[in-house]
Amino acid sequence: MPGSRIAALGHSQPDRIVTNADLAEMVDTSDEWITSRVGVRTRRIAEAGQTVDEFAAAAAAKALAGAGVGVRDVDMVLVATSTAGAASPNTAARVAARLGMASPATIDVNVVCSGFTHALALADQAIRCGQARNAVVVGADFMSNVTDWTDRSTCVLVGDGAGAAVVTAAEEPGISPVLWGSVPERSRAVVIEGTPNRFSQEGQTVFRWTTTELPALARQVCERAGILPEDLAGVVFHQANLRIIEPLAAKLGAVNAVVAKDVIESGNTSAASIPIALAKLVERREIPAGSPVLLFGFGGNLSYAGQVVTSP
Repeated sequence: MPGSRIAALGHSQPDRIVTNADLAEMVDTSDEWITSRVGVRTRRIAEAGQTVDEFAAAAAAKALAGAGVGVRDVDMVLVATSTAGAASPNTAARVAARLGMASPATIDVNVVCSGFTHALALADQAIRCGQARNAVVVGADFMSNVTDWTDRSTCVLVGDGAGAAVVTAAEEPGISPVLWGSVPERSRAVVIEGTPNRFSQEGQTVFRWTTTELPALARQVCERAGILPEDLAGVVFHQANLRIIEPLAAKLGAVNAVVAKDVIESGNTSAASIPIALAKLVERREIPAGSPVLLFGFGGNLSYAGQVVTSP
């Protein structure tokens, strides 16, 4: 097929809401300190016993229902995650098993915060090459599993959840070619490592990179899609930090776009942040169907990936 499109979206988040006031009882912080520095007011945190693949499957099921695609018609499942509970079976295989799929290719993609846009590009390319017709692409992370809850610089940021897209073959392409890359020499600016694994970052390095270098890359995504920033109806950056999202949007020049700010209510959910935020904008009808939306992920590895998609 000439291209692919997002047919439908879905998201799933834990019921438990942790407020800034709740965090202030755990570490030396306050609502004013958190909102002024990162913009987060609440975040969803999983309960003991809940799993990444459980929420990934729930988000995928919602997207499949919206797209009208049967589980046994799915050719591939790609799950972007850096907090999978086990190496094998991988998260994609667990999702396929939970949903009763027939024989899809099941692939996990670990590019941390830009994982969803990387996985979306892989699904689009597979469909363009004739290797798949229907794909499920999920971003799912439980950042609470890798958080040091005594570190006020990171614990105030994180949240848990999953977002999914059903990607189908289309005569009229609805996903532009991807622009992706990384900065290997600065890859240790964001890490999830140790025993047990813990998330940490060089905050100033990340802030400078995102606010000084990424605006030009986001504009290149638009150029590759053949669209001007001012013609975008929506912009969904990785929901890293409100103090990163707002300058990025301003420098991009998407003056007519709705800019996703789900980080305020969901926190930073890593690979899940873009599909959760996009699903909510579409669900709330804040972006008209058929309109162009920029998706741009960035973060761990100092990797980035972006494309312009047509809103379902």
